[in-house]
Amino acid sequence: MGLKKEILDAISEMGFETPTSIQEKAIPVILSSSKDIIGRAQTGTGKTGAFGLPILQKLNPKSEHVQALILCPTRELCIQITKEIQNFAKNLLNVRVIPVYGGSSMDTQVYALKQKAQIVVGTPGRTLDLINRKKLKLEELQWVVLDEADEMLSMGFKDDMDAILATTSKEKQTLLFSATMPHEIMRIVKTYMKDPIEIAAEQIQTGADNVTHHYYEVQARDRYVALKRIIDMQPEIYAIVFCRTRAETKEIADKLSSEGYNSDALHGDLSQQQREYTLGRFRSKTLQLLIATDVAARGLDVTDLTHVINYNLPDDPDTYIHRSGRTGRAHRKGISITIINSRENNRIRDLERRVGKPFERKKVPTGKEICEKQLFHLVEKVENVEVEEKQIMEFLPVIFNKLSWLDREELIKRFVSVEFNRFLAYYKNAQDINVEHRKSSDSNRGERSDRGRSERSERSERGGRRDDRSRDDRPRERGQGERRSEKPWEDRREKRQGAEGRAQGDRYQRSERSEKKEDFKPAEFETRDQSRKPDFKSEEKRQGVTPGGRDGARGATGGREQGERVDRGSRDDWKKAERRGAGSGEERAPKRDKYADKPTPAKRGEDRPKVKFAPLVINLGTVNKFNPKELLSLINQYMPDQEAQVGKIEVSYTHTIFDVDADYQDQVIGAFRKAQYRGTKIIVDQTRKKKNKEI
Repeated sequence: MGLKKEILDAISEMGFETPTSIQEKAIPVILSSSKDIIGRAQTGTGKTGAFGLPILQKLNPKSEHVQALILCPTRELCIQITKEIQNFAKNLLNVRVIPVYGGSSMDTQVYALKQKAQIVVGTPGRTLDLINRKKLKLEELQWVVLDEADEMLSMGFKDDMDAILATTSKEKQTLLFSATMPHEIMRIVKTYMKDPIEIAAEQIQTGADNVTHHYYEVQARDRYVALKRIIDMQPEIYAIVFCRTRAETKEIADKLSSEGYNSDALHGDLSQQQREYTLGRFRSKTLQLLIATDVAARGLDVTDLTHVINYNLPDDPDTYIHRSGRTGRAHRKGISITIINSRENNRIRDLERRVGKPFERKKVPTGKEICEKQLFHLVEKVENVEVEEKQIMEFLPVIFNKLSWLDREELIKRFVSVEFNRFLAYYKNAQDINVEHRKSSDSNRGERSDRGRSERSERSERGGRRDDRSRDDRPRERGQGERRSEKPWEDRREKRQGAEGRAQGDRYQRSERSEKKEDFKPAEFETRDQSRKPDFKSEEKRQGVTPGGRDGARGATGGREQGERVDRGSRDDWKKAERRGAGSGEERAPKRDKYADKPTPAKRGEDRPKVKFAPLVINLGTVNKFNPKELLSLINQYMPDQEAQVGKIEVSYTHTIFDVDADYQDQVIGAFRKAQYRGTKIIVDQTRKKKNKEI
């Protein structure tokens, strides 16, 4: 591939024999060309070697200036890249690689930069701080590498990256490596790269070939129980459990540790020393389970994970790809497990299309299955244990004497029970927590099953359609406590008559009107404008009818009852009344304006009434892919019948401040109390950052 012998020897010592797909395609291009390059490859495919090896090949070790700047999103990835490049360059003289990242002493890093490093690996925030302090000078920079560029943007480093790239020379070569290519990446490409060469190592945005995808469906309340059973079913598990939030990460890690599981948490609240200590224990397999947020999905240098467990489905499918890419590395097999509730089946189908692989539905193991698995694992462990005879020989006579009264079978039983009893006690009478495909709907409608059977029997007696299939398995359109009518034609008639007509028992007026059709006279017509009410008194006196219900018979017997609804009549009755009034010389009813009921158009400009605004804050920002359009959409969704005006909207990284009509302030806060946005609970509250203002 055109690399120096010193570099090839170092690669051989590290145990690598053949290059990966991205390395095989990218290294020759970088060595032979100075054009910008876009490398598209999944996590764990050797991207560090793809850009690190050609940079070391072309590097000038005699220069005392920074020649290559490598930006990455996390501290863990920064340290990992630094160590790998140092291993590649261990046979080269005078080549120094320095990591710079937040959470560590800046003085130590400034001192290291003074030692004339040629390659600097850093996170965007700390790198920009050192540039602004003029401690990191990039006048002689030849290469800028953006590793995991999509993750840097999603973590909010967009402004920092723009500021860093703006300080570099135009003659540099920019190497961008990313697993996904969102539109923000394309903006960077158009702004800072010239006619880049695109290299795709493998199929874009698909899962790793060595990873098998499983999912378990349970009720949301049983998610933690399912997690423990999955772990217990895999005695040799070595896995990362991904959670959504720091609070959830700490909660799950604390619960597992208190119940005897070998686990610890990794999240953003830890100091750098705590993070390094936790990661060191996990890499050395002192820890069996690492409970982590997505910050650990990038940069963890662990190649032999057996499982990745998604305690919750991530909102972004690309995040799932990065998570599952933590296992199945270095030609090993891996399993990605996801725990879902009954409402997330559609998201599994979406992930299958995105990953390009089927997801196998598994059943959460029962207590009996777990005990059986643990028992045989213990037996296998005893069978394969290495016995240190020299160390144990002096204790054997006492042990033989102590256990001499036990026969062979009894000894084996007691020995196995020492480790096995805790599983038997814990999973005694354990329930099955699996959710069947149609069981969730049955549980919600169990109380209605008897009623459904009685309704079906009544329909069969009336000669209606007969259906032998169970109707309890089909979701109903009505609410849980609502019952279907036995006479749907009456339902439709009752809806037309209105709620008040039904309350008065006006169920059979259609037949009454047909018998007394000749006695029907239009009732008193009421409009919003009482001045436009026609005078029917003379006509009613002439016909001998008292204003009453919808039929003349009821009016003739003494008028309508108290509280009975007055019928407004039809449009034909209105026209007939006008003609009768004109022919009798009485006052003619005024002509109805067809635009009377239409709302008045909103006023604009100076005529628009002044609105007193109040500032509110919502816990959604650019980190949630939130924008003003999404805010207005949420307000329209959760306040469909309100007309609250929204003023200025300021979207920040973690939150958004917006002005709303002060009269609707409490209603907006209340409307979002139980709302969610992409799985995140919405919190809207008042803010004192701005005073109320009028526009």
